[in-house]
Amino acid sequence: MKIALVHDFLVQDGGAERVLKVLAEMFPSAPIYTLLYQADKVDGFFKSRKIHTSFLQNSFLAKGNYRLLLKKMPEAVEKFDLSGYDLVISSASAFAKGVKTKAPTKHICYCHTPTRYLWSDRESYVKELPYHPWIKKFIPLILDKLKVWDITAAQRPDYYLANSHLVQARIKEYYGRDSQVIYPPVDCASFFIRDGFKDYFLAGGRLVAYKKFDLVIKVFNRLGWPLKIFGLGPELAKLKNLADVNIEFLGYVSASRLRELYANAKAFVHPQVEDFGLVAVEAQSSGRPVIAYKVGGASETVASGKTGILFAEQKENSMAEAIKKFREEDFKPAEIREHALKFDRSVFEREIKKFIDYVVSNN
Repeated sequence: MKIALVHDFLVQDGGAERVLKVLAEMFPSAPIYTLLYQADKVDGFFKSRKIHTSFLQNSFLAKGNYRLLLKKMPEAVEKFDLSGYDLVISSASAFAKGVKTKAPTKHICYCHTPTRYLWSDRESYVKELPYHPWIKKFIPLILDKLKVWDITAAQRPDYYLANSHLVQARIKEYYGRDSQVIYPPVDCASFFIRDGFKDYFLAGGRLVAYKKFDLVIKVFNRLGWPLKIFGLGPELAKLKNLADVNIEFLGYVSASRLRELYANAKAFVHPQVEDFGLVAVEAQSSGRPVIAYKVGGASETVASGKTGILFAEQKENSMAEAIKKFREEDFKPAEIREHALKFDRSVFEREIKKFIDYVVSNN
């Protein structure tokens, strides 16, 4: 069976790219089609793969201001010729689901989320764009047209897989499509439990506004307890100015350093609404409890009272009460890790293969 993989952009090394990497390892002969590829921004693994890029790759905007190419992206993704494949698997949070296929080719879309900046985070997306205000005035007009295309493109896949029940509900609400939940792969085997822990809490990820790291900082400013934050992003300078001396910013950390940070932390603090929330599962794979806002992926990955504490409101008082309630002796690292294994890579691979078998048998 000839399989092709399609991905929105290979221009950063995030959770969606980790899913794509696992899919590519599962199907080593499958080429990857993507709108843009920046080899220096993603896992070196992709350098060994056959990658087809769109005509946008040749644009002078491709290296930096690629968001200014939004208007052209629907056309670019529709130009991919996938006629020679039996199965297309798209890894999509934006455009990849919009590829055109013809029978007998089957298209499975693994949806990380319906396009955020068209449906749920439009205002914050435009606000955070690093462009001159006069350029930003035109962005909403482009987004209006893209939303119309997005609805049409969302009808093209034959099947949908959602990375969480939250995303499953969004797919139904925005696109009117049914989907099956298969959680993203977490490499649980690479994380470990450490006997004891050090005197700090941990938070981190991409430092963008919707992840609410400012909320964590305000709470720990009040408490005065040690907090370490890893990651980079456009909010870094603002967050540093907000933080007191008990809060340490680590910036980019290597994979090995991150594993140590998880294993040695008292607990991981997760204030945001995530579609899935990879870092929360990584922390649990290290046997560490997670203190999380109960909406979104955390409500599916954190077992309240067993592997962490869920707080009810995305507000300072609610988070502060949960953190003050936390006691190390209430949690057993081995039980926390056992829970995290439900999201292990092996489970993802098994479920993906099972779903493909279902698609093939119904072809």
